[in-house]
Amino acid sequence: MTDLHFIRLTLHLDELGRWAAGRDRGWAGRGVRQTFDEGRALHHLLAETFGQGVLQPFRLFPMAGGERGSLYAYATTDAAALTETARACAMPEIEAVVDLDRIQGKPMPGHWTAGRRFGFDVRVRPVRRISRPLPRADGDAFAPGAELDAFLVEALRRFPEGARDEAMLRAGRSREAVYADWLAEQIGTAAQLEAGTRLAGFERRRLARTGRAPEGPDAILHGTLVITDPEAFAALLARGLGRHRAYGYGMLLLRPPGRDG
Repeated sequence: MTDLHFIRLTLHLDELGRWAAGRDRGWAGRGVRQTFDEGRALHHLLAETFGQGVLQPFRLFPMAGGERGSLYAYATTDAAALTETARACAMPEIEAVVDLDRIQGKPMPGHWTAGRRFGFDVRVRPVRRISRPLPRADGDAFAPGAELDAFLVEALRRFPEGARDEAMLRAGRSREAVYADWLAEQIGTAAQLEAGTRLAGFERRRLARTGRAPEGPDAILHGTLVITDPEAFAALLARGLGRHRAYGYGMLLLRPPGRDG
């Protein structure tokens, strides 16, 4: 198994906004539709400071007041080596965003055991890319290749006649249930989800991508899992799950089992 380190950075989020504006990183759209994608700004910041994909997957937790935040990430490089790289390679203005004196880390376990239970906390973008046209409520259709909310895809396929949200609830397919099934697919053989996966947070959010700003689901899921394939589980932690892993989604944070906060 690959050595994996759990890393924490302290960020000055007001400075991140200024850095992103100065470098045109993380902004998409124009006028009232212009949006700032913090995940894309961080993607570029981390790549320029530590190397492409070195701190990935990652997740940002803003602190109270919103001026600072903690960024957690998995990396195959320890905190000392990351600090050394940043000291040598980062542009001077990066030090106003990342506190290079406070990079912390710990090694993750080198071996996992089948049957071990953990609570988890993961931020995901539960979407599916469709392979054939999918009719919409307005009579038009989503084109093949479109990336859509997993809940919307299931609702359109199960109830093409309309009134889909109500019909989904009557069928026992709440957004929470659909996303829990989507998460189980992403985890695959690495672990099994226990019943009770909870949708702890949900909003619709626009992302900044080249020339466009797609809107989609941004969800926080909490629950408990049981490791079934230790090697696959180690790979899952290191890789992350779902799409947009390079932009702040898909980092599986482990918790003591039974904790659901």
